[in-house]
Amino acid sequence: MRLFVVAVLVLFTSLTGQAAGVVVQGRIVDPAGTAIPGATVELVSGGKTVMTTVSGADGTFRFADVAAGSYEIRATLNGFRQSRAAMTVGTSFPPPLTIKLLVGSTAESVAVAAETPSADSMRSRTTSTPNANAVAAPLPAVSQPKAVPPGVERGIPGGVAGGVVGGVGAGLAGGSQTVDDESYAAIEENAFRQVADRPLSTFSIDVDTASYANVRRFLNDGRLPPADAVRVEELINYFHFDYPDAIQDAPFGVTTELTACPWNSRHQLALIGLQAKRLPAGRTPPRNLVFLLDVSGSMSSDDKLPLVKTAMKMLAQTLNGEDSVAIVTYAGLSRVALPATRGDRQAVILDAITGLSAGGSTNGGAGIQQAYDIAQQHFVKGGINRVILATDGDFNVGVTSMNALTTLIEGRRASGVFLSVLGVGTGNLKDATMERLADKGNGNYSYLDSLTEARRVLVAEAGSTLATVAKDVKIQVEFNPAKVSSYRLVGYENRRLRARDFNDDRKDAGEMGAGHAVTALYEIVPPGEDVSASGVDPLKYQRPVDRPAPKMEAVPSNELMTVKVRYKQPAGETSTLVTVPVQARLTPGARNAGFAGAVAEFGMLLRNSPHKADATWTDAAKLAREFRGPDPDGYRAEFVRLIELAASLDRQTTATNASRR
Repeated sequence: MRLFVVAVLVLFTSLTGQAAGVVVQGRIVDPAGTAIPGATVELVSGGKTVMTTVSGADGTFRFADVAAGSYEIRATLNGFRQSRAAMTVGTSFPPPLTIKLLVGSTAESVAVAAETPSADSMRSRTTSTPNANAVAAPLPAVSQPKAVPPGVERGIPGGVAGGVVGGVGAGLAGGSQTVDDESYAAIEENAFRQVADRPLSTFSIDVDTASYANVRRFLNDGRLPPADAVRVEELINYFHFDYPDAIQDAPFGVTTELTACPWNSRHQLALIGLQAKRLPAGRTPPRNLVFLLDVSGSMSSDDKLPLVKTAMKMLAQTLNGEDSVAIVTYAGLSRVALPATRGDRQAVILDAITGLSAGGSTNGGAGIQQAYDIAQQHFVKGGINRVILATDGDFNVGVTSMNALTTLIEGRRASGVFLSVLGVGTGNLKDATMERLADKGNGNYSYLDSLTEARRVLVAEAGSTLATVAKDVKIQVEFNPAKVSSYRLVGYENRRLRARDFNDDRKDAGEMGAGHAVTALYEIVPPGEDVSASGVDPLKYQRPVDRPAPKMEAVPSNELMTVKVRYKQPAGETSTLVTVPVQARLTPGARNAGFAGAVAEFGMLLRNSPHKADATWTDAAKLAREFRGPDPDGYRAEFVRLIELAASLDRQTTATNASRR
């Protein structure tokens, strides 16, 4: 089925008919006329983007002070093919321009010609008379959607997964999965634990969102993702939730909800949500940013270095005189492409970005050291001090072993300079490498599958991406055996900690940025439920008895569990404890748990999880719609479309496999 995005562009001039102050504006809607927010709209002249904006909550966008001339209008939204239309801005009113976006990959584009809306539609937007001085001309023919190669299943050519080939990936612990030439760390899903044996569950928070954008990339390209590319906690943490942002003087709030488990009616789903305090508008601390850019030959394609350059230009427009930015590039050798430069010297910064090009092999280790040196030299006390690494992760010259890289980064994070990673590209993505580097660098890992995602990470959510408000954040949950028989932490497999690590301030854990939301889900088996149905075998040498256990005695309580959180201030080394008891009663409405449950169900289906029980694509989509709630950026609506797309691809894969047998 085709969906369309319609953008109506109206040009206004002053009453004198002069060209000064011309405004280009419009609205992004679906075929039913419903507003679609979050679409990126670019005004392009001579192949260069001169203005960029994003459609608002009501679908509208606006470009002010547009000079007369020839332009290309580009509209982009994740899950749709980019649309392009040519137009000439004159001195009089043009007819409105309609742009249609077709469902497909954002890597593809389609040229559209102008469509004139009805007279009633025109009168509702302007009282002017159309003039032929502004027209929309057709563009050259565009590529067709890419076909899925025969035999490609779940992102794997021929359905075969192998080991990592060379490079850093060879040092990954626990095995890995290779797709095309992309590598993903193996995930062994959390099992159910009996409370009688394991009453404590301890893990580090995770604020990465790379897995969601990467999964979206696979689906939009017509392939189911490989199972190990799906980290359920990162899918959930991609979304904002309705959590309070302050508790007990901590830099974050804690929310809990309890509801029925969507994929197993005999179980319950417990949600723990942390919400970091949000930065007031216009109150971003001074930024000391050093971009470390991979400019090796593997970065030459449009979805790699060119995408990063455009994203950096968007970020540059938000910098001011209190900020500084530097650029270090690395290929065979590393070099400083831009020394630390004040953020208000926009022309200098933009010229340096424009001059970047790709070529050569990849010596990432030397570049990392040089970037940290610059960041340390220009350290801003109380500000944001960060190295931002943009790469496909393919280190193949110099410091290439994972242990050497992580040791280098761990040694530098103590200085207060943190490392964030922007992953880009397809076919050569070293996901496991980049996730681990960001983890060891006290930063976060994002994957840029489009310009829209780049803007989200570097501009719209720059506070949560860059401004750390709490570090080494750990969660420990103690379950009440009178209320919980067994439990399973959904996701966070590579963030698990030992129980004693919770109180050990030497143990590294995750960081929270301003405005970050962290959500964790536990699937809970109530007392009396058959434990074996949860994947836990009955004990051979023990059985329930009427008398209390000899070593532990149950303490009467109506609480389900107690949630404990430890955190440090960004520059501190001693942790603070926050404790929240949770009552054993269902939460009315449970909006947050409802939507988070839909995302978790989606992730388990993509992984073909052994714990998915009665999960279905239909139920996940229904739950996501029911608990969609406020959606100003359109990401939740997009998520529903991704569920439907995954369901279709899954049916195709199942049919293909059946025909081969």
